[in-house]
Amino acid sequence: MGFVHLHVHTEYSLLDGACRIRDLPARIKGMGQTAVAITDHGVMYGAIDFYRACKAEGIHPIIGCEVYVARRTRFDKVHEYDAESRHLVLLCKNETGYRNLSYMVSQAFVEGFYIKPRIDLDLLRQHSEGLIALSACLAGEVPQAILAGDYERAKATALWYRDLFGEGNYYIELQDHGLEEDNIVLPQLIKLSRETGIPMAATNDAHYLRKEDAKMQSILLCIQTGKTIQDADRMEFQTDEFYVKTTDEMYDLFSMVPEACENTN
Repeated sequence: MGFVHLHVHTEYSLLDGACRIRDLPARIKGMGQTAVAITDHGVMYGAIDFYRACKAEGIHPIIGCEVYVARRTRFDKVHEYDAESRHLVLLCKNETGYRNLSYMVSQAFVEGFYIKPRIDLDLLRQHSEGLIALSACLAGEVPQAILAGDYERAKATALWYRDLFGEGNYYIELQDHGLEEDNIVLPQLIKLSRETGIPMAATNDAHYLRKEDAKMQSILLCIQTGKTIQDADRMEFQTDEFYVKTTDEMYDLFSMVPEACENTN
């Protein structure tokens, strides 16, 4: 009945994430959970601080990153084709995985930087050992295919990643933050998992520790985008569900697929 948060954005997801590393392990421990991951956008700056903070609280630290995958290759930088990249969550199983992830994230800056630090499929092919991958949020390649109305492409993409990372190392990530898109994507992802046998993992795209921190995170986004809270056209998270939820909250949210919560262990 345990649960592990495998999708967490700390202050190193700059001006977007607000799960303070120093407060995160105590929050996890207080909820009776025993492990937690760090998956900042495109960077691993927080890994050492996170590792130390978790160890001090007796929480098992899982080092990861939500990487940006280039639509073509990491060397392609033409605005019409390459401005938007796809998200993918990568988690380290062991030291080999940590070295592979560190290398890819470095190359994303050195070779792949275009708007964001980007890796590509070529890097993934060469450096997938020791890593577990999750299909990520609505900006992931599989959910994007579903939102585009192309279920077969979503399925083919998921199978490609499963074959790359190997059986048991790739998961269909389920999220539900009460967004309109979640209602479209979620049932399709569950169907895809059942048809392919690729296991599911439930996550909450945590950008702040508690529900009441949503307002603070909105202010961060305003700073990032040069807007004020009063601006009608400011970028915002449409609900206040992007927090580190309790085990019970996660099992309630995914009561139709409790195995997705169990699998996080």
